[in-house]
Amino acid sequence: MQTRTYGDLFKLTSSLIGTGGQLADGEQDQLSHFINRRFQQAFDESPVWPRYLVSSEERKIALYELSGATGSTSTAVNQRYKFAGTAKGAATTPGTNVYNGYTTNDTLIYKNSSNAWVVATGVTNTLNSAGEIVFDDTGTVQYTEADAVKNDSVEAVKTWTPRAGSDILKVLTQNLIPYIESGKSPIGDFNRIHRNRAFLNSSSLEYDFFVDFNGANILNIASSATHTAFVSYKKQFTPFAVTSAYYASTVEVPSEFFNYIAHSVYSDFLRVQNRQEEALAEEQVAQNYLALELEKIDIRSNNNTINNRFSTYVSRQSR
Repeated sequence: MQTRTYGDLFKLTSSLIGTGGQLADGEQDQLSHFINRRFQQAFDESPVWPRYLVSSEERKIALYELSGATGSTSTAVNQRYKFAGTAKGAATTPGTNVYNGYTTNDTLIYKNSSNAWVVATGVTNTLNSAGEIVFDDTGTVQYTEADAVKNDSVEAVKTWTPRAGSDILKVLTQNLIPYIESGKSPIGDFNRIHRNRAFLNSSSLEYDFFVDFNGANILNIASSATHTAFVSYKKQFTPFAVTSAYYASTVEVPSEFFNYIAHSVYSDFLRVQNRQEEALAEEQVAQNYLALELEKIDIRSNNNTINNRFSTYVSRQSR
């Protein structure tokens, strides 16, 4: 997609302001803050800007959240866990599920050779082509299932015995897609979540969900064996990080926002100077530029299924 440079944006805005040259240092800093403000305003206008839209990306579902650990291992243990694969090796119960931490990847929940669930830190392992976790080092076991009859699932364990101390480990079950997953872009806004890859030839079950501080909580998940979902989302907003040499900056500016930002920032400067009528006129110019870009999205959206579609017997429109 086309881009312009931050330096060009700074030059155009300065020209609109009418300095006849470069702004003073203090005014340059002020202008950079105005630019980021208007950049985010344009970014927030649509959930499906093509530049920031990711369609049907596979994401791991956080199935458990552990808490209650104290001491030096608390950070490694107290976190969310996702499905990693099935166990393989003499120190485990082969074929049983293995879960690893979202933030500390070498902390694993698995069944040992006695069929008891354990939480271990510092585990080294590899994932083979069959989706099996091959343990090179089973790590340091921090908690072990103490129930007389061993359970099939982690959430069914009633008593955990800590390696040291008297911590009471708590296990919260969830079906959560966090905003951040290693190796993938942070999620800014969730649009839609499907069971399988969507928008291909075959249809896919779409999940209902609600969003909170931690991410998207999936409702009525297909089955307990479901470990991933396919998320269509808008990327997280990232402001321009230019703090000096504004006029020479080669940082990329989305071309679809370029004219809107320049004219709306000029409007902001007019307001600072209490030239309200001129500011309103310039604001309208900026809005016209943005409306043209939004209209392009509306035309495309009415012919695809990235946005939900609202249908009646006379029309079909994206909502």
